[in-house]
Amino acid sequence: MSPVIAFFPEASFGAALNCVAIAQALMRRGAVPVFICHAGFAGVFAEYGFKEVHLPLTRGDARSSADYWQDFINRHLPHFALTPLQQVPTYVGPTWQAIVDTAIAAEAGLAEALAQIRPSAVVLDNVIMFPAVAQAGCPWVRVISCAETELPDPVVPPYLSGLAPGDMAGRAAFETAYIAATAAAHARYNDFRRLRGLRALPAGQFLELSPDLNLLLSPDAVRYDRALPLDPATTLYLNGCVRAEAAYAVPVLPDNRGPLVYVSFGSLGSIDTGLIDRMIRVFGTIAARFIVNVGGGLDAYHQVPDNVFLGAWFPQPSVVAQSDLFIHHGGNNSLCEALYFGVPSLVMPYCWDGHDNAMRAEMQGLGLRLHRSDWSGLGLRAAIEGLLADTAMRRRLAEAARQMQDQPGNEAAAVAILAAIGQRT
Repeated sequence: MSPVIAFFPEASFGAALNCVAIAQALMRRGAVPVFICHAGFAGVFAEYGFKEVHLPLTRGDARSSADYWQDFINRHLPHFALTPLQQVPTYVGPTWQAIVDTAIAAEAGLAEALAQIRPSAVVLDNVIMFPAVAQAGCPWVRVISCAETELPDPVVPPYLSGLAPGDMAGRAAFETAYIAATAAAHARYNDFRRLRGLRALPAGQFLELSPDLNLLLSPDAVRYDRALPLDPATTLYLNGCVRAEAAYAVPVLPDNRGPLVYVSFGSLGSIDTGLIDRMIRVFGTIAARFIVNVGGGLDAYHQVPDNVFLGAWFPQPSVVAQSDLFIHHGGNNSLCEALYFGVPSLVMPYCWDGHDNAMRAEMQGLGLRLHRSDWSGLGLRAAIEGLLADTAMRRRLAEAARQMQDQPGNEAAAVAILAAIGQRT
């Protein structure tokens, strides 16, 4: 009988589409992936051929989880211009409060869904633990699809800090602020865990390692040396994880000169139409073609240069594979895809692990980072043209791409998950 693997990604496209990549590899091996998802993601996984089980709406105004987080990001948009340390009390603390809210609200529906599915394993791609996952009566797999910094280590920079290794003064200040800003949410979450039969977690931590299997997306090219090595019996680095996507035909633009640049700030970052409009005006001065993902804000743009094409959605891996430069927010999926296809990154982070990935990409000579809003037109143009002309960086990226494509992370993940439940591949 084919093993049923339940996937429960958080309500974000980064986690969702990473899980799609792993599910595709599992399906090729005869497993049956089933996605448990919030109502706002209904149809996302079915589009790839997977069965969906929908969690019930839990908020009194009947909004989906995706709508809730879209509103949340809108309210916090001004905080995205702050430094990572400044964001700790203004954005990170409130975000953890909201994450705890949604975890508690989802628990009953999640337990019911898992009882209905009766999976052979549960794959959790989230930043917080759900007791129902631990109590599903089968192995559970933790996927770390954010930066590797999500797993604490004395020599790895703190999660969400955007710090370089060795910055001990910056580390101390950030960790102190982080513990203080998350204390209330953490205490409330630990109370919830105890009521559900799970042990409390140390200060600042909301998700433990799985005793069965832990999968890190971090590609080798940006991997850290750790003071406390992770247990190889239960931990696997995937060296990236990229899904198969529909082919994309690049449109012929009225001004069709030069290299191709793809721009996407993720499903939530696209709400900043003012920033994107400002960038588009600069793109019009550069001898290159630009494909820009503007999400649901397409109607906000009225003067689009002849070398720029706007769209609400793109099959991102297929576009990145044809691009000469990828401008993004530092989401781990975006960084992995850039590395997988050997494309330089211009990272303009606005929150969460984007700060960590931007720092790491620049340190490893795989891209540049640029402040989300504190830039001039000349500075943005110079960054783009400099990356397009950087042949040494392209050689480093070509080697990283070769390694990732030789050993696809989603295939390694599928093999490891089946091994964890005693299935041979």
